[in-house]
Amino acid sequence: MVEVEPRALIRNDIPQSARIWNFWMGGKDYCDIDRIVGGECISVYPDITTMAVQSRQFLVRAVDFVARDAGVHQFLDIGCGLPTLLNTHEVAQAVAPAARVVYIDNDPLVLAYARALLISTTPEGITSCVYGDFHEPTQILYQARNRLDFTEPVAVMFMGVLGHARSHDDMLQTVRTVMAEMPSGSFLAMWDGTDDSPAYVEMWRRYGTAGAVPYVPRPREAIRAAFDGLEFVEPGFVPITNWRAVAAEVGQTTPVSAYGAVARKP
Repeated sequence: MVEVEPRALIRNDIPQSARIWNFWMGGKDYCDIDRIVGGECISVYPDITTMAVQSRQFLVRAVDFVARDAGVHQFLDIGCGLPTLLNTHEVAQAVAPAARVVYIDNDPLVLAYARALLISTTPEGITSCVYGDFHEPTQILYQARNRLDFTEPVAVMFMGVLGHARSHDDMLQTVRTVMAEMPSGSFLAMWDGTDDSPAYVEMWRRYGTAGAVPYVPRPREAIRAAFDGLEFVEPGFVPITNWRAVAAEVGQTTPVSAYGAVARKP
């Protein structure tokens, strides 16, 4: 298999997921259409900005746990989105200077920013940003195998991206295809949006009418199914605001329609 990165134009006339999330997180790397559509989304589901911030905090806690407590120092971050504060490699290499991180995304703007900004923070560490579409997991595995050691555990990450899968079956196939190639002791860190809030579901419906790639919130159990066969790390499959949060923070953060977990492959 040969590495091929399709030539793609950066579209500034339709909203794009990574730029929208950047807007919700208070960043500056978005277009006017993202600001307009993102603002309309906030009017429908105001807690989306809280979810954006909390999803990053979940990522930080998950990566820190895997690197520090589990001793896994290889990360495959699929659908990484635009660089922001406390990216995966920064958290991992702060714990393990020689950590290897491979970022995967299929958006040309994300790749351009990532290759310029997501650089190893230590001389020993390795950080790569490569093209990949999670709908083609075998291509992702090829890219990762060239950069990571599949004889040693790897932490696979899907952070809020699998709602873009064409169907629930496609979502499960993507996760299971990737995890099947990972050795024992590897981890899956994942969260996604749930359908328990009518306002949240309506927000994504309106987002899709703007020409963007649709995102489908799913029932909690449909998302939880991606972890079948894996061993949950405590506290299991929970709201992302509750996953290993500082005790004082639990219950103090606005609940959001997002569940996730970290789980180990036996």
